[in-house]
Amino acid sequence: MAYQVAVCGPQHCTEQDRANAVRIGQLLAERGAVVICGGGAGVMAAAAAGARSRDGLVVGVRPAGNRDGASPDLSVTLVTNMGEARNAIIVWSADAVIVVGGSWGTLSELALARRRGEVPVVCLGGWRVLDQRGDPVPGIDHVDTPDAAVDLALRHPAPP
Repeated sequence: MAYQVAVCGPQHCTEQDRANAVRIGQLLAERGAVVICGGGAGVMAAAAAGARSRDGLVVGVRPAGNRDGASPDLSVTLVTNMGEARNAIIVWSADAVIVVGGSWGTLSELALARRRGEVPVVCLGGWRVLDQRGDPVPGIDHVDTPDAAVDLALRHPAPP
């Protein structure tokens, strides 16, 4: 069974986030991982484009009741009609989560991933979550490059 990695990030992202997401998608596909994302624009489309450029499999989990706005690089589009609640589907379907950049939706995916507690959570740019003392919340690996993000995400075998 293929390792599944969620790549989460904002629809409206920076050019650096876009470039990082493309590279992450490429690296994941080259290493045989399935990319799961929200299936829309921005980081989601960039990760999908990167994976597809390396013949990777990309699953997009859409918030609406139709495929409107779905990235053309998705291999599979899941229509949920669940709005932002679809973020739980993305995170719970993944063996690891990579967060690129930040938005409120991305923060919810980061929080849901940490709540699971059993999957690697890697951040490249974007959110830094601190506890009440101002210390970093444990369980989130912050990295500076797409290569480091993918290496950390793929460090554990997929659960049965």
